[in-house]
Amino acid sequence: MSLDPKIAAYLAQGDTGAASDSLAGIRAATEVGLRRLHGAPEPVVSVTDYEIAGAVGSPIMLRVYLPVNAPASGARPAIVFAHGGGWCLCSVDLYDNPCRALANATGCMVLSVDYRLAPEHPFPTPLEDVYAALVWTTEHAVILGIDPARIAVGGDSAGANLAAAAALLARERSGPAIAHQLLMYPALDDRLSSASCGEFAKGYSLTLETMRFCWSTYLGGASGADSDYAAPLRARSLHGLPPATVMVCEFDPLRDEGVAYAQRLRGASVDVSCITLEGMIHGCIHMLGLTPAARQLFDAAAAGLRRTA
Repeated sequence: MSLDPKIAAYLAQGDTGAASDSLAGIRAATEVGLRRLHGAPEPVVSVTDYEIAGAVGSPIMLRVYLPVNAPASGARPAIVFAHGGGWCLCSVDLYDNPCRALANATGCMVLSVDYRLAPEHPFPTPLEDVYAALVWTTEHAVILGIDPARIAVGGDSAGANLAAAAALLARERSGPAIAHQLLMYPALDDRLSSASCGEFAKGYSLTLETMRFCWSTYLGGASGADSDYAAPLRARSLHGLPPATVMVCEFDPLRDEGVAYAQRLRGASVDVSCITLEGMIHGCIHMLGLTPAARQLFDAAAAGLRRTA
């Protein structure tokens, strides 16, 4: 496939990144720039914020979306969702539109985790926050109207890294049970040495230089080989993990590591579906207002969750 024409026109406008001399400036510009691509927010039944205990008991926020097609009663499926942004950017507020669309597409209650960001909170704090949200969701499933047997963990980009790592943590800590991993164009390998990293190093929104910066911010000078949970593609064993849907974007420097992770999961006897989002670039969860073709991400999420429902 060729690059989606509307995305190609967007990239042709020039620098679509968040150029700034400071991380605070990059964060602010990212919030504004990505929101411009969202389009109108989808209606949902309700949006509710909860304060929960994150890593080492520090409070974090969990934003819960009830989709329009949710049953009036009975236990519902759910996704504990970690947003992208290289572990150092983006927010639950920025992901409001994508989480609304994800809830409606999948019919799942979506619980968006306001995990703490690097470099103020480097690895493993963001991961432990997501794991804490997963535990809290399981413990409060009945109160929330969630089926504890149908709780998935998911995310996009760095958030997909946290989702994959949370599944590894849950395996090692004997719970909670996870029904599915929903990994959207995941960042899984700090070595950044794949063929797609070279092929799409610049010119496709996410650059290789930016990804190196994000990894260094998250790991603080450590290596992904130092822990099974930092860079999941480098984990020693993937056996015993829940079924997974891995989505990769056709024009993304991280494409090949997502494919490699799906292959490793399959080799570990994990039920996995690897889906290529044709014509898409990294971050397409934000692009429903830019191109109708971005809808394929949400359709693939729904199909993936149906496989193991």
